[in-house]
Amino acid sequence: MERRCWLVKSEPGTFSFDDLLAEPERTTAWDGVRNYQARNFMRDEMRVGDAVLFYHSNASPPGVVGVAEVVSEAYPDPTQFDGDAPGYDPQSSREAPRWQLVDIRAIRALPRMVTLETIKAHPELRHMEVARRGSRLSITPVDPAHFDVVVALGDASS
Repeated sequence: MERRCWLVKSEPGTFSFDDLLAEPERTTAWDGVRNYQARNFMRDEMRVGDAVLFYHSNASPPGVVGVAEVVSEAYPDPTQFDGDAPGYDPQSSREAPRWQLVDIRAIRALPRMVTLETIKAHPELRHMEVARRGSRLSITPVDPAHFDVVVALGDASS
């Protein structure tokens, strides 16, 4: 079976990689995704053991800061049923849940952030989805070769 890799985005002021590292067992439910394409990636394609690049978006600078892995199959996101949660969806029901999530676990922080600027400037990476103008998806597939290059850049000494 071919290795699957993903990039997940989070605003560090909302939930940072350090927050993930501080979670029990360095694991959290990747909840609150309210984009159908991102939901479909989680529901239909993400599998236990898939590799994840953790990306800080809306940061200065934005970039990949850590490596994680998918540790659960998709299941209904409970925040869609919680009227007090930011992700509440009154049109979703427990019988027909609209939104899914997966659990992810931190593996390690990268010694050096791989900035969006670095990704855009790198000949092998400039075609990554995250480098595309107007790319807003919070979860995107990553070519395994691109994953390896990003991790190598994050591990390289300055």
